[in-house]
Amino acid sequence: MHTPELLAPAGGMPQLKAALRFGADAVYGALKSYGLRASAGNFSWEELQQALSLCHQAGKKFYLTLNILPYDEEMQGFLDAAKKACEMGADAAIVSDIGAFLALRREVPQLPLHISTQANTLNSETARFFASAGAERIVLARELSLKQIAAIHKSLPDACQIETFVHGAMCMSYSGRCMLSDHLTGRGGNRGACAQPCRWEYALVEKKRPGEYIPIEEDQRGTYLLSAYDLCMLHHLPEMMQAGIESLKIEGRMKTEYYVANTVSVYRKALDLLAQSEETYRAALPQLEAQLLKASHRLMNTGFFFGAPSPAAGADGFSQTMEYVGRVESNQDGMAVVHLKNRFYVGDTLEVLCPQGSLPFRVEKIILQETGESVDTVSIAGQKILLPIPFPAEDGDFLRGPNRNHTK
Repeated sequence: MHTPELLAPAGGMPQLKAALRFGADAVYGALKSYGLRASAGNFSWEELQQALSLCHQAGKKFYLTLNILPYDEEMQGFLDAAKKACEMGADAAIVSDIGAFLALRREVPQLPLHISTQANTLNSETARFFASAGAERIVLARELSLKQIAAIHKSLPDACQIETFVHGAMCMSYSGRCMLSDHLTGRGGNRGACAQPCRWEYALVEKKRPGEYIPIEEDQRGTYLLSAYDLCMLHHLPEMMQAGIESLKIEGRMKTEYYVANTVSVYRKALDLLAQSEETYRAALPQLEAQLLKASHRLMNTGFFFGAPSPAAGADGFSQTMEYVGRVESNQDGMAVVHLKNRFYVGDTLEVLCPQGSLPFRVEKIILQETGESVDTVSIAGQKILLPIPFPAEDGDFLRGPNRNHTK
């Protein structure tokens, strides 16, 4: 089977660089306007030009998310932005609104269009409509099973591809189209400003007993009624390929560059091993899953791919088996210059996350770059330190160490 595209999130330039370095085939990101992650860093026009150059020099693609649901008074600005991005070399635009899609086909016919999951494409008739109207790719609704996806794929012409999510946070609302944030906070999820109220803690109140809060499901972290599990399809890539899915999308434009690097690295290795043989891929899954859990995540399941998710909700806060402690920026006199993120100590065993894998080493010395002082520990985020590492570490590598708060 043909290896599908691995598509990674780029909330800003650091995430984009991490995605490319760790093996993504394409990235998706937004301008400062017209995307559905207003709180992400996103890209200015100057940054978009740089992003496109980096992607194309590496033989990779950049898809621009223009998936806001625009009002009439926003449409001309929306179209102007799409025209400019197309002229700059964007490889496609991801859109969700039918009116925006039709306007783009008319006004910017040379710009390839991908239909967002928020368009709720649930059946072959809708998929064929978008294909006949000129869509080159459809990101199917998240509520479909692999069996249903396979049927839709068979109904489409070869020129129209299928994309689905393979990993990351899921929204409790129907394919992400939610009014809850708008209603509770005035921050519209369909306008890119979701306050994520589905992640808040809730309790029941009986009408005749105001003020008496009845917990729904509680653990030491709190009560989570609506919070969806994260999606993880690492163990089911062959089934996704057999269903005809040609692009595997990692969710996470609000995530850090470390999260992007770690997740892309795992799925890149999985796909490359699967290209060798399914047996090789299966044998590596325990190790790959262990690496996946080293970055921050919620509880995970397989979404709707094998039927309704069970449990559907109740995911608590984040966990991770290791802690992100720093990023390598350069080398100085044979030592790595590290931008500190979290505390670690002399004597700790750290891992360097690099495109070749996770390489462990023991911390023998920590030196403050500014003063040259040798110390036993560092704890101020943003500090620059010098760290002797017994193998080459390069700009863009990440360091992680013991998570002292983690319990198995």
